[in-house]
This record gives sequence, C-alpha cells and structure tokens, in this order.
Amino acid sequence: MDDVEIVQRIGRLADEEHELERSSRAGVGLSDEELARLRQVEVALDQCWDLLRQRRARRNAGQDVDNAAVRPPDVVEGYRQ
Repeated sequence: MDDVEIVQRIGRLADEEHELERSSRAGVGLSDEELARLRQVEVALDQCWDLLRQRRARRNAGQDVDNAAVRPPDVVEGYRQ
C-alpha cells in the first residue's frame, strides 16, 4: 500500500466513523454491532495514521518506505498523545 492508498483508506474510514457518530448523535443510538464497528474503525484509523507516519519518517531518513508495517492494535492504541 502506498501513501495515496493509505490516505484514501483514511478518508473512507473517517467517513464511516462520522456516519456512525451522526447516527449516535441523532438520537437513534448505535446497536452493539455498530458500537463494535465504530471501535474497529477507530483502531484501523490509528493504524493507518501510524503507518503513514512511519513511511514519512523512513522517507525523510532516506530509508525504504516499504519496510514500514502496520502495527498491532495494542501497540498503536498504547501511544500517548
């Protein structure tokens, strides 16, 4: 996956996240399945952003961007902001 594909995936995931959040705010509420999907989307977004940052850092350091890899959820969710 190259940078453009990662950014496109981020866009699709963000759209889905916003749609789920709109449903929640509209008073409809989210089913258990929708809540689980929202959590999956949030984790996938964190993984995509992490991968994009890895690729950019490798590029800036003159390293091969294709050696960047998607990190597991427990890693990306454990980062401090």
